[in-house]
Amino acid sequence: PMEANGVKQKEAKAKAKELLTSVGISEEQYQRYPANLSGGEQQRVAIARALSSGAGIILADEPVASLDPITAKQVMEDFVRINKEYNISILLNIHHVDLALKYCDRVIGVRAGEIVFDGPASTITQEQIDAVYNGAKVPTMGDGE
Repeated sequence: PMEANGVKQKEAKAKAKELLTSVGISEEQYQRYPANLSGGEQQRVAIARALSSGAGIILADEPVASLDPITAKQVMEDFVRINKEYNISILLNIHHVDLALKYCDRVIGVRAGEIVFDGPASTITQEQIDAVYNGAKVPTMGDGE
């Protein structure tokens, strides 16, 4: 992606190594084809690729869906670190409610295209979580800040 944006090959390779290292990919793994990497390693390479664009936001659709719990936790911790270190906003679509509540600042619950709640993760109630999964009406929503 960097070369496509006009970055010289030598500089792009150096930046790619830096970004891969920052997401936990070792020098030994640099030479492997993506199909020869584990699911977690492939996800980390995808995160490094997203960082290489220099964008101010990362959109991640189910980034931990196919990962084991330990690797999923590591990827979520990577997102938190990247958010702070690179000042990049990260928008996740995630069905792991426990991970969303633990690692996300803001949670928006959607059911059938309707927002059920929107607010700080710390304010989400079990009633609101249940509303996403079983369609129950929720009388109040988070403040959206």
